[in-house]
Amino acid sequence: MTDFAGTIAAGYAVDGPTIDLGRGVLDGAVHPDAVVQIPLAMTNRHGLIAGATGTGKTKTLQGMAEQLSTHGVPVFVADIKGDLSGLMHPGDGAPEGVAAKRSAELGITYSPTGFPVEFLSIGGLGPGVPVRATVSDFGPQLIAKILGANETQTSSLALVFHYADQKGLGLLDLGDLRALLTFLDSKDGKAELEGIGGLAKATVGVLLRELVELETGGGTEFFGEPQFDIADLMRTAPDGRGVISCLELAAVQDKPQLFSTVLMGLLAELFETLPEEGDLDKPKLAFFFDEAHLLFADASKDFVAAVTQTVRLIRSKGVGVYFVTQTPKDVPGDVLGQLGNRVQHALRAFTPDDEKALRATVKTFPKSEFYETAELLTSMGIGEAAITVLDERGVPTPLVHSRLPAPRSRMDPADDVDAAAKASPLYAKYGARTDAASAREQLTQRVQQAAEPAPAPKPARIPPPDFSKPGPDAIGDYLRSREGQRLQREVVRGAFGVLRKML
Repeated sequence: MTDFAGTIAAGYAVDGPTIDLGRGVLDGAVHPDAVVQIPLAMTNRHGLIAGATGTGKTKTLQGMAEQLSTHGVPVFVADIKGDLSGLMHPGDGAPEGVAAKRSAELGITYSPTGFPVEFLSIGGLGPGVPVRATVSDFGPQLIAKILGANETQTSSLALVFHYADQKGLGLLDLGDLRALLTFLDSKDGKAELEGIGGLAKATVGVLLRELVELETGGGTEFFGEPQFDIADLMRTAPDGRGVISCLELAAVQDKPQLFSTVLMGLLAELFETLPEEGDLDKPKLAFFFDEAHLLFADASKDFVAAVTQTVRLIRSKGVGVYFVTQTPKDVPGDVLGQLGNRVQHALRAFTPDDEKALRATVKTFPKSEFYETAELLTSMGIGEAAITVLDERGVPTPLVHSRLPAPRSRMDPADDVDAAAKASPLYAKYGARTDAASAREQLTQRVQQAAEPAPAPKPARIPPPDFSKPGPDAIGDYLRSREGQRLQREVVRGAFGVLRKML
């Protein structure tokens, strides 16, 4: 029989820095020489961490985040249950502890370590620095996804956003969107839309009703200012380790449409904002997308296409995306095909649907001379996984049953998340909500002016500058004008309608 340890060691051999994914297992025995690892340079080729509930997905994510941080890579993780908050504290160093025993079994040294963590929350719902976005910058596609809008309603939202851009109306929070929808459904509003389309009264009614549900489901807190600067996800600590940004979602775990779309919004803004980098020695950011199946539930074809495009192209901008879910079938095929690094924890086959999911999963793995894949996927223990990744040449490695190393940080939740968040410099930046004049005020003023006997004269349109004349700041003056900003809003909307900040 082929030498198992030698085959695995050769298949996963790396010259440069790596992320350790444990040691190979065959017939229940750990082979310490069968080192399983991902080249650090290949971690931006995206990945999937899958498995049934309770099989160890979260601890795999935690261990990978620790190692990426150690290599100076900033990390973003979604913490659904609060389990990952322990990253800030060293783990249990007792020799009889679970982590120490696992390390000894694998033949590696266990050193308990805490990591630099920034705690975030959606709009301040729960402990953490509030993360907010304006309605305008979130864009029509992502708003439609949260609202559960159909294709007709999504198209209508796109028209509303286009109108707001044309008229320079600031959509900062949901109240602004509500005010604009109500106006466009009025007699004056319908006249404004002549020539660019119209809104059906029934569609407006549905959208307004869905907005009520969103407002009471966390949307009021999330949408508004100050908007979170995506650059704050890409920081390193003074000691050179990457900061782990942990979005605490325990307070909104019953609002899956909200938090899954917020995660996609952050990823989309990264895609819109970051420059092309090509192949790097290590990622600029690793983004772990937990409960990924929620993102694709009832998603439109256009939305899935936009996700696929984002995942496909963001690799060259230095971002590695890891989807965390129960089975590979939770992720559309076009997206799954972009995920080169696979960590598959155990699957359970209790029902006919489970059996179908198992057969589909088996087909996604390379054949192995050491394992019968279907049997392997249903027999692995907690903290074990079937792994195949991309080697330094971008070639898939042999399938291996690996026993993963334990995290070096605490595996239980931290006790002081709120205090840690409020002590952060980011809390001073984002903690207090601001309320600038926006579409509501602009529309109210317009109605009041229309009711006056002598309406105020319409402001003159600022013409484009004459660039043939001298003046080093002519372009800057134009871009800072209302007309210039309107033009920018139209030009820079990306696949999801996210706006890149240019001023």
